Amino acid sequence: MAITGNPEQEGGAGPGLTSEQVWRAVSRASFAVLSHVTPAGEPRSSGVVYKVNGRRLVVAVAPGSWKARHIAADGRVGVTVLVRRGGILSLVMPIPPAAISFHGTAVVRPAGSTEARALLDELGSLVPPDRRASASVVEISPVGMFRTFGLGVSLRGMLNPAAAQARVPVAPPHRSLGTRLPHP
Repeated sequence: MAITGNPEQEGGAGPGLTSEQVWRAVSRASFAVLSHVTPAGEPRSSGVVYKVNGRRLVVAVAPGSWKARHIAADGRVGVTVLVRRGGILSLVMPIPPAAISFHGTAVVRPAGSTEARALLDELGSLVPPDRRASASVVEISPVGMFRTFGLGVSLRGMLNPAAAQARVPVAPPHRSLGTRLPHP
């Protein structure tokens, strides 16, 4: 597929978003829909509260829950983050949110493990104190492309679906093609 306009954006028309702009929007939000497939092949989705840690999303889940078990069994997830649009105008008019969707790989950190405790500290007030000692943590690493709708366009621009969509690499392309890395 050809790269058009912005070197970080692959695909057709749409806003010239960069991966940094999309990550900033993901970081400002805290609620997402997390989807996965059960061992029986059935799709499942649920709302989760998350925090961005580096280039990963961190989610607390109940140990032994179907979410923890199913994600641990497969490790592949889909995530959709909704981004509120319209400011105060959205309180009086039905303005749809912008959306960021992506595929990812997920690792479940068992409750009580060193990794889970450290990541729960990152989640801070998003996890009630009485759940911290018993929560497992799912770390989600986005892969491939972010698919966006309504991000980086005006509210009126959202009326044109082709112009309101974008495919943006999760990570910016490597720009130092002529630079040699030092040997260790």
